[in-house]
Amino acid sequence: MKRVLIIGATSAIASATARLWALQGASFFLVGRTDSSLEKLKSELQTLGAAEIQKTELDLTELDQHEALITKIFEIFSPLDVVLIAHGTLGDQQASEKDFSLALSQLNINATSVMSLATYIAQHLSKQGYGTLAAISSVAGDRGRKSNYVYGTAKGALNIFLEGLRHRLHSSNVRVLTIKPGLVDTPMTAHLQKGTLWAAPNTVAKDIVKAVERGKDEIYSPWFWKLIMLVIKHLPQFVYKRTNL
Repeated sequence: MKRVLIIGATSAIASATARLWALQGASFFLVGRTDSSLEKLKSELQTLGAAEIQKTELDLTELDQHEALITKIFEIFSPLDVVLIAHGTLGDQQASEKDFSLALSQLNINATSVMSLATYIAQHLSKQGYGTLAAISSVAGDRGRKSNYVYGTAKGALNIFLEGLRHRLHSSNVRVLTIKPGLVDTPMTAHLQKGTLWAAPNTVAKDIVKAVERGKDEIYSPWFWKLIMLVIKHLPQFVYKRTNL
């Protein structure tokens, strides 16, 4: 029976993933920003078959609260098999181009806060001697694009951080999974026009569950984004600068 900590549990991808684990009878510790949303998700997971559910409310931008939060969770809910960090915001690229305080806010929520949590989680999983730390990043972190380079910068930094953490924890039998979704139809992207490349949260959730089970290091979801980003990453600068990505 899996014991799962989900941070940012009420986000669309996280909650879809939690539902799949609930069907397997997993136990959960849920962390999110609003208690009412957590309570709604808790009830749903119980209906689906979750064995045990605990929850706590926290604004994840409060970095000074992270160490105490993670220590408390590992004291009352360990051992943990899987930790999924899934919070983040898309932000306003054009506004961030004019006001760096807005860009800094995006960097803090999408990169710094995740790195902070992962640092404390890694310490406990290392002592435990096993487990998987998974974090949702994005294909946006693979190359800077004019349409979302502030968000992409945060995710690119997170990708490097997770890769280094994976390298460090390998000898501790702790796995680190970097999840790179492409375009996903969630409340965060509700304002964007949808097309053929868009995926449902449940599609990404299935990929996450499978990747955790198989001990993967990194996944693109859906799979075809790996090919798309391979092309984008290898475009020479003189060509790339003329694209409208």
